[in-house]
Amino acid sequence: MLEITPETIILVAILLLVAFPVHEFSHAFVAWRLGDSTAKMFGRLTLNPIVHFDPVGGGLVIISALISGGQFVFGMAKPTPVNPMNLRNRRNDEVLVALAGPLSNLAMAAVAGIVVRVIIAAGIQIPSQAAFILISFLRINVLLMIFNLVPVPPLDGSVVLFRFLDYRTAYQLRPFLAQYGLLIIVLAFLVPILPSGQSVGGAVIFPILDGITRLLVGR
Repeated sequence: MLEITPETIILVAILLLVAFPVHEFSHAFVAWRLGDSTAKMFGRLTLNPIVHFDPVGGGLVIISALISGGQFVFGMAKPTPVNPMNLRNRRNDEVLVALAGPLSNLAMAAVAGIVVRVIIAAGIQIPSQAAFILISFLRINVLLMIFNLVPVPPLDGSVVLFRFLDYRTAYQLRPFLAQYGLLIIVLAFLVPILPSGQSVGGAVIFPILDGITRLLVGR
């Protein structure tokens, strides 16, 4: 049964209108600065959320949020096109382009954390809805950062993984992960196989999410 609440709408809006577009724009911007104009040519060097919206990935965000009442969200933006051959220093610059997205989410979460700290320190009373939006914005961006750093294609962390593996290991591992990466992600994060009812990925990611959230807000 679909559950449409203001909180669910806010959650979806943060993802589709802010977190996803900034993440993908950051990939495009860093790639452009490092010599690859592919994303710019495709019109992706923008914060316009419509340009970065993926019908399937965005649809999954909306459906999963509505079904779970905002308790669980799964989906993605349209991947930013990057041609590593155009980068000035392919081996290292490809990693910088990959990290740009997750780091942009961390930066947004840090800004939200500063706002929370100021509100608490000044003893300012804000409406509960505003507090929910602020904390949701922080946690969503932290979650996106952590999730995208998982070293499995097509996530950004896979680029970092292949950079630090020796050439032979990367050569052998890349085809397998490229073929089965999405399946691995689905099994790891969507299948609740643990006795607690959690997925393996959730059991790993959510404690990290809580830890970083506490660090950013100072409590």
